[in-house]
Amino acid sequence: MRQVVRRTFLLAILIALIGLVAGDELAAEMQRINPPGLYKHPAYTRVITSRGGTIVFLAGTTPSDMNYQCVHPGDYKAQYIAVMDGIKTGLEAAGATLDNVVHRRAFVLDMDKYLAVTRDPEMAARYWNRDKLPASTLIQVSRLSDPCFLIEIEVVAVVD
Repeated sequence: MRQVVRRTFLLAILIALIGLVAGDELAAEMQRINPPGLYKHPAYTRVITSRGGTIVFLAGTTPSDMNYQCVHPGDYKAQYIAVMDGIKTGLEAAGATLDNVVHRRAFVLDMDKYLAVTRDPEMAARYWNRDKLPASTLIQVSRLSDPCFLIEIEVVAVVD
């Protein structure tokens, strides 16, 4: 009986140690790189690598209410705030934050108006940590899924 208890105890310790090692191996590890020879853009990181963790894909988020009705028609700043708040809500549902975002893709109707909003220091600091900017693509399009939408943003995040 004593040997059974001892073996069970040793087996429990072994399982716990394996769990600790596996936990470290599976934890999300991200590296953000702005390599020499490429312009270090102030609004995004050039290269991000990820090892381990869970990848979260968030579909394009639009400035819409719970009934998919457009909010803040014609107002780029208000639509940007609505989209970013929607992204935060989606990420939170997956256990992520904006700091976990490794890629964002924005579709806009007017690039100059969008850039004027996102380059405003108040807006930039409101959502994005300057030390954890995602890789990013900005695309001007002629129309989004609702003619009232000025902005649509999709993101990919990595969490432990």
